[in-house]
Amino acid sequence: MTPPKRLVIGQGQISGYISIFLAILVLLGILCFRYPERLTTPEFREIYTKESVEALMAGGIIVAFFFALLSIILSKKIKLALIGSAIAGAAILLGALTVKGRAVDKVSWHIGLDWMLLDLLLMTIIFIPLELFFPKNREQTKFHEEWRTDLMYFAISHLFIQFFGIVTQKPAILFFGWIGMDKVHVWVQSLPFIPALLLAFFSTDLFQYWAHRIFHTRVYLWRFHSIHHSTQNMDWLAGSRTHFIDIFFTRAMTFIPLYVLGFSTTVFNVYIIFIAIHAVLIHANTRINFGFLKYIITTPQYHHWHHCEDPKYYGHNFASIFPFIDILFGTYYLPGKEWPAGTGVHEAQYPKGFLKQSVYPFTKSPFNTNLNMEERSER
Repeated sequence: MTPPKRLVIGQGQISGYISIFLAILVLLGILCFRYPERLTTPEFREIYTKESVEALMAGGIIVAFFFALLSIILSKKIKLALIGSAIAGAAILLGALTVKGRAVDKVSWHIGLDWMLLDLLLMTIIFIPLELFFPKNREQTKFHEEWRTDLMYFAISHLFIQFFGIVTQKPAILFFGWIGMDKVHVWVQSLPFIPALLLAFFSTDLFQYWAHRIFHTRVYLWRFHSIHHSTQNMDWLAGSRTHFIDIFFTRAMTFIPLYVLGFSTTVFNVYIIFIAIHAVLIHANTRINFGFLKYIITTPQYHHWHHCEDPKYYGHNFASIFPFIDILFGTYYLPGKEWPAGTGVHEAQYPKGFLKQSVYPFTKSPFNTNLNMEERSER
């Protein structure tokens, strides 16, 4: 099968896909308005207003039709434009231009469809143009053979935000909830915003570093974390490919300093927003190296070396935010302006698809087919 080619600006395909994408977001957004108790996140509803989302829905419809028209003009073909227009038309019929927000009753459970849609919109606005105009791998297309799998990982992690939020906070509450930390919380919350935010970054990154490194150095845990490394197409969606066991352990460790130190709501929210964007950035298919900043904060080049396929480069760059943490523990590697030749896991075999990858590490090691392979280094 011939692999799909990278989309080219000015041929109309990109416009057509934008139209379809925006129309789908609006169509799903209608469900959030219809069933806000079950499909929206209480904490997230405090950030946006119903008026802003109503305007976003109307704007999405208008822009979807605009790009559908642009697609026809540029490509002289109507297939993609017709699909986008049809979905947008269905959204209008279901009330996209007339739906109104309302008061939401408190319920025991919900899924984060609103969080998924708004985060997906934000990430595509930031990273699709970044990868389109400044790609590291110029031949890599957005529609590589496993893009649907990565999108599924993205959707699941967002939709089940309540579940992951609860289970990852439990260890910190269980082991540290009995300690009286009121004075520490008062002191931390009295810090100026910037020092408090840097403290949140450092403390969480230190815990995350060791959680990450443990997953690389314990054979059974590596089964689960290696799923994240299995992608050979590094892009803005690649960071979402994370097994739920990996998510639970790593996020639980990261939440410990946030819980123990008791940062203010403002610091906590800024930290969450930064991590959400930065985690996508360091996996992105972009050649931007950020100049001297790459020695202060982790960048795509830095993290791509962590994903390097060549075993002789395994075991480097575990830090999520600060490279100096890798320097402290002897795992730093950043060779000038050089990038790894490829990414992935050299010695493993993985099934395709979200469900198969979720089950596989429990039943079989991805490395079982290569037990006779020469061991060149440790991951």
